[in-house]
Amino acid sequence: MSAFRRGTKNGTSSEVGQFRRHGGWLEKPADLQPELEGAVSADVIVVGAGFAGLSTALELTALGAKVIVLEQEFAGFGASGRNAGYLGGSLGIEFEFFLKRVGIEQARKIVSFYDEGVSYVERRLDELGIDCDYNRSGNIRVAVHPSQERKLRKAMQLGLELGSRTQFLDAAEMRARGIPPAFLFGYAQQHGGTLDPGKYVLGLRRAALEAGVQLYENTPLLSYSAGQTIRCMTRRGFASAPFLVLATNAYTPQLGLLKDKVVPLRVSAIETEPLSPAQLATLGWQGREGLITAHWTMESHRLTARNSLVITTKRLDYAYGGQTPNEPDLAAYRALAAALNERFPTLRGLGIRSTWSGYVSMAYDALPVVGETGAHDNVLYTAGCSGHGVATQSLMGQLLAERIGGIEHPLLAALRHKTPSTLPEPLQWCAVKLALGAANRMDGWTNSRARRAAGY
Repeated sequence: MSAFRRGTKNGTSSEVGQFRRHGGWLEKPADLQPELEGAVSADVIVVGAGFAGLSTALELTALGAKVIVLEQEFAGFGASGRNAGYLGGSLGIEFEFFLKRVGIEQARKIVSFYDEGVSYVERRLDELGIDCDYNRSGNIRVAVHPSQERKLRKAMQLGLELGSRTQFLDAAEMRARGIPPAFLFGYAQQHGGTLDPGKYVLGLRRAALEAGVQLYENTPLLSYSAGQTIRCMTRRGFASAPFLVLATNAYTPQLGLLKDKVVPLRVSAIETEPLSPAQLATLGWQGREGLITAHWTMESHRLTARNSLVITTKRLDYAYGGQTPNEPDLAAYRALAAALNERFPTLRGLGIRSTWSGYVSMAYDALPVVGETGAHDNVLYTAGCSGHGVATQSLMGQLLAERIGGIEHPLLAALRHKTPSTLPEPLQWCAVKLALGAANRMDGWTNSRARRAAGY
């Protein structure tokens, strides 16, 4: 345990690194925009300054709309600044969750939505001049034990039938790529890769401000009243507009919407100290592909541009009532640190630089939840990213902007379906905790077999 440090919740060091309230990728902007005071109006109000909210604001501004964005902390504070930074398409999507529910033709269109999200972000990085350390490496879904091969091949085959473009990599091909040996085989998607999500979201913020978007940070939405004109109440004022977009993902149920559609799940991450050149050399991994395991609750492993390792997920958690407390999850950090030692034995003793947690929203069918509500259908929402938000929620900005402009994009139409209803509490808490516990037990069994096979 010499690599770990002891500490508390407030950002000082802990036994698994320094806990960061806003993730490990970004700091509070030096030009923090002022809180909303008084009365303001616009054509559209967007709540949430993450990938979805800022992309929507930029696309609307390009269409000539006046846009206000309300953000309770600062741009990127939520899930956008906390995720692992995978620009992934349909790789890792659990196709069987929704295929029978929507049918094969709609499922193919939904797969196209995930893959088009990658192309959209790549295009916007060029158009907006955003440097976010994007590595066009592709990503690989990998196995850590031979028992995972059947699940991997079944998922890959179903994906191919639905239009997901992937390639199986056997052990020899994995070693030829320099993938660390703990990852035995897998299937790769060549488009996409990894990026720094903090630099990406702050790049969107910079572009939005330059485009004339009126961003109010440190401005939580307290309530809103629907009608032909929507009024959004904040601590010191209000904003009004004919349209409202709730780009608040896992936090949307706390605004009184989607409580019966999405479940906020806590996801955690650790980042190591930077690797030395000698440590990097022990890994190989010259392409730096993002690695996503085939566990029931995946692990993700990637190298950053600063030569640290970021490992995420491993354990999910749910707070009673769908709450989203911003606090450490030490059990998750310990599990991630154990995964670091098991997957990268040459790095044992490497220090943990920082830890953080955040929330994704997930529907029971693992599909995005997007639509309109209100008597005038002028309150739009997007949620249910299920951990795939970099690409999908960025593209959602274009789809929602076009919808407000009177155009229904075919990909938005493809996402429309009847989302299964969640359970009331305490049944919800019991069901989610049982499901997560079962997944942990099955993954633990796989990991114990992998440890025995590796001889430790």
